[in-house]
Amino acid sequence: MKKYISAPPNKISDFAKEFNFELLRPYYDNESDGVMERIAQYDSYHKAMAYLWPEMSKEEVIEKALNTKSPYEFQTGYMSEAIWKIVNSTSAGLSWNGIEHLDRDNAYLYIANHRDILLDSAILQIILDKEDFETSEITFGSNLMDQGFITDFGRMNRMFTVKREGNVKELYDISRHLSAYIRHVILDKNTSVWIAQRNGRTKDGNDMTQTGLLKMLNLSGDADFKKSFAELNIVPLTISFEYEPCDHLKVQELYLSSLHTKYVKAPGEDLNSILTGVKQPKGKIHVAFGKLITANDLVEIDKTANENEKIKLLASYIDKCIYQNYKLNPINYVAYDLLNKTDVFERNYNKAEKESFLNYIDSKIKDMTGEPEVLKNLFLTLYANPLFNKLK
Repeated sequence: MKKYISAPPNKISDFAKEFNFELLRPYYDNESDGVMERIAQYDSYHKAMAYLWPEMSKEEVIEKALNTKSPYEFQTGYMSEAIWKIVNSTSAGLSWNGIEHLDRDNAYLYIANHRDILLDSAILQIILDKEDFETSEITFGSNLMDQGFITDFGRMNRMFTVKREGNVKELYDISRHLSAYIRHVILDKNTSVWIAQRNGRTKDGNDMTQTGLLKMLNLSGDADFKKSFAELNIVPLTISFEYEPCDHLKVQELYLSSLHTKYVKAPGEDLNSILTGVKQPKGKIHVAFGKLITANDLVEIDKTANENEKIKLLASYIDKCIYQNYKLNPINYVAYDLLNKTDVFERNYNKAEKESFLNYIDSKIKDMTGEPEVLKNLFLTLYANPLFNKLK
């Protein structure tokens, strides 16, 4: 595996030359000393370290930060060890498949379903590291970035910012900038990128690729649709959690959204979701690397005359890959049968598994706001939708 060296790239393609990526990009190696000195002083850093490494003294925690000299060391040292700790203590095991079909020397755009703010991309990184692949750069919403610990942590963790606010013209310019950066990372830096298939986590278990994401990616390509997307080396990525991180928070948001025209997040809600996702038991976790989307896969789509239709067809193609690779568990079949008042999948679970899942839902609902039956149906929908989609 090549060691990731974070420095100004030697190559800049024509499509990227008009853009300044300085405020977007992750930190470079030569910036790491100053960043880690700042990180060592943040209260949030010491609280996180106390949770992950309670046996370490304050001096050892500071020393660990100061001895980290690059984003590569941060990802494969701090983050890899921390995420494995989280996986080992809050899950029934992590498995993966499909990576054996990828080339360690190539860069890919991993377009992934989005179930947890932190763990979706973080779990990908520990798998890549375990398999001797170079870790990837990671998109990170500007709504999660402040100008303190989270920003320094994110940019050391090879995250780059996706801005989500502005008027129509500003959002178009932001999209062009982001598109050029992602293509620049893959083609010029030969470094992979993780990006979610949609803005924000899916709240109802229904993973769908937003056409706006694909339109954004196409802004930096040329007029040839097939070439524009083929050179990005898109790999659909599916992460499956037996027990959905923050499931009760997602269901609560859906319930409240059904009562009001617009759900407004409370201050600190995103951070609470990150912490809840980290600590909550998750059952089995599986990551499936889909088949690389090549120019040959795009031939039929490219025959469509309308550009918007091409985008819709590509989004459907990615969705199909994600649905097919979702790892179903007994509770998905239980949820489907209960929601539809059938027993067509009863061979996929036993009575104890069904009762356990119903008790799990009841334990969550009792502390939530809303009509219990409505909340229960929202829970069942969240867990049944992956099966609905796979059946499609």
